[in-house]
Amino acid sequence: MDSYSTLTNDLRAACPGLELRENEPMARHTTFRVGGPVRLMALPKSGAEAAAAVKAARALGITPFFMGNGSNLLAADRGWEGFIIKTQAGLDALEADGSAITAGSGVLLVRLANFARELGLTGLEFAHGIPGSVGGAVTMNAGAYDGEIRQVCVETTVLTPEGELETVAGEDQDFSYRHSAFSGGARLILGAKFQLQRGDGAAIQARMDELMERRRSKQPLEYPSAGSTFKRPAGHFAAALIDRCGLKGRRVGGAQVSEKHAGFIVNRGGATCADILALAELVRETVLRETGVTLEMEVRTLGIS
Repeated sequence: MDSYSTLTNDLRAACPGLELRENEPMARHTTFRVGGPVRLMALPKSGAEAAAAVKAARALGITPFFMGNGSNLLAADRGWEGFIIKTQAGLDALEADGSAITAGSGVLLVRLANFARELGLTGLEFAHGIPGSVGGAVTMNAGAYDGEIRQVCVETTVLTPEGELETVAGEDQDFSYRHSAFSGGARLILGAKFQLQRGDGAAIQARMDELMERRRSKQPLEYPSAGSTFKRPAGHFAAALIDRCGLKGRRVGGAQVSEKHAGFIVNRGGATCADILALAELVRETVLRETGVTLEMEVRTLGIS
């Protein structure tokens, strides 16, 4: 019996309610809609289940990969011989205390933003259209339209690599552009606390509607993607550089540089991970050659050496 079979048996014995999936296709769990099977996936619905999964894996020398909604993830076509703990299917509690909201890591940002609006709390309008979960958003300090998670996230609750509970607050969260203290993936985010301000519900809704309309008009929401493919290089905008190099509409297999927004690589149908990577590399090489600017991938990868 190999270590993953042992892990499966150990988890089923120790935590009977924990949902486990073997050889689960990653195409079902990423917004790119690509990716082969992962050997084992756990979908905990509580912190206790998540801790059990982390501790059981550690006991066998297996390092889990943590994921949320898969909105910033590109998984290999051949799959991955590893163990994923996915929080988006559970860990979805939402609680308010005055002008603060505590959210489980599996809560989708659109739900979080709507919850804040219903309470008349402002500060999360920018997150309304971001297709990620709280855990992923905190990990990468997600942001849009001059808003970022670091502006409102005051505390993050995590599991250490040993499966122990830890609270990280304030500057210790180490937020910067598309980065946080959790970006290395060693700690599993269970939830986060957001400090907001009192606001007018109608004004909050109007701002959310405005930003959503801007997204619809400028972003290729009709196709599977992982959002912005590249990070913003210092002093430049990735989309503008890509457009300037005449790469809008360029295709490799089923992957295409969006004709609507050059910063997005989209799955036009039947795209593979290999297609997306090849197109991203073509874009990177072309932009470097023609502008001297090096683009860095914003999308995380799994199972790709």
